[in-house]
Amino acid sequence: MHTLDSITVLQQTLAAWRREGHRIALVPTMGNLHEGHLRLIDAARQHADRVVATIFVNPLQFGPDEDLDRYPRTLAEDQRLLIERGCDLLFAPSVETLYPEGQATLTRISVPQVSEGLCGAHRPGHFEGVATVVSLLFNLTRPDVACFGEKDFQQLTVIRKLVRDQHMPIDIIGVPIARDHDGLALSSRNRYLDSEARTQASRLHQCLVDSARQFEQGEASEQVLAQGLQQLEEAGFRPEYLALCDATTLRPITAWQPGSVLLVAAWLGTTRLIDNLSYDSAS
Repeated sequence: MHTLDSITVLQQTLAAWRREGHRIALVPTMGNLHEGHLRLIDAARQHADRVVATIFVNPLQFGPDEDLDRYPRTLAEDQRLLIERGCDLLFAPSVETLYPEGQATLTRISVPQVSEGLCGAHRPGHFEGVATVVSLLFNLTRPDVACFGEKDFQQLTVIRKLVRDQHMPIDIIGVPIARDHDGLALSSRNRYLDSEARTQASRLHQCLVDSARQFEQGEASEQVLAQGLQQLEEAGFRPEYLALCDATTLRPITAWQPGSVLLVAAWLGTTRLIDNLSYDSAS
């Protein structure tokens, strides 16, 4: 596996692969890789001849009081894991490489509607930062396919709309959530949890499972969501939202049905966790 931080060398390498007729897949990440990321590499390999991963802790998607400075940076370990999984190329640029004129005057990409509620309401500017860097990476690499995890469901929805609206010739593949033995969705931020909080954290996924069961029993949406929020509070969380939405538009709905998804975000101590459960995956 080659590790590059030069845009020129990256594009020269990808151009050579295209001349050889290779189909190229992109897996954008912020590093600190875990099994969930590595499953993205596996999925990419199924859809392409060459797999490119990127590692870039993007300052545009962090708010002023968020964890940009302490976000785990583990490049050497990440390289080892990518090599073991058969990644062909790692692009790991600096902030100066991607944003050479600085961030203040950078052209930003905004994706309306799907970015405005849920995490977008609690993290102003976050999805503008995501859409901007993903659009930039797409322009630099021109992949045939790109793989993203379904854990960040709103992010995946934003990227799908970005590609649709901009008529980008890229297939976006959503990869199912990788979970630990107790149901907790794998996340780089799980490393922030101490042993007690790690045990508590599994209750987040359990809340989704319990809520889905209540919907299936015919309970009203308002009641189910209220009970779910109460369940989280009793488990020691500070919930931001628990919502039932249309999986394509992310608009709130009231029926647990095909094409719907339950989404949750909650704080456990100083760690913010998200998760979701779609009707199709739960059925």
